[in-house]
Amino acid sequence: MPAIEEGYKTNFETLMRAAKEGRMILADCRDKKTGKPVRVIAAVSDSGTGEFDIIPFARMFDGNPFEELDPPGYDDSPATTNKK
Repeated sequence: MPAIEEGYKTNFETLMRAAKEGRMILADCRDKKTGKPVRVIAAVSDSGTGEFDIIPFARMFDGNPFEELDPPGYDDSPATTNKK
């Protein structure tokens, strides 16, 4: 698996700061392609004008994430999956 790109690392650090500062929320958004509602983890940014910006960082899974993703380092080669 390739290394995680710097942009993702930067976004994660920003999200961690928002969580530490109490500026992280769960928000309802709309998918622009499908029009369907999606739940996202977002940071709240104070623009300094009395208004706030919501910056989405991650979508929540609709189903069980363990059914959709393999964990890091997962190896499904026959040499490892057929072991008893």
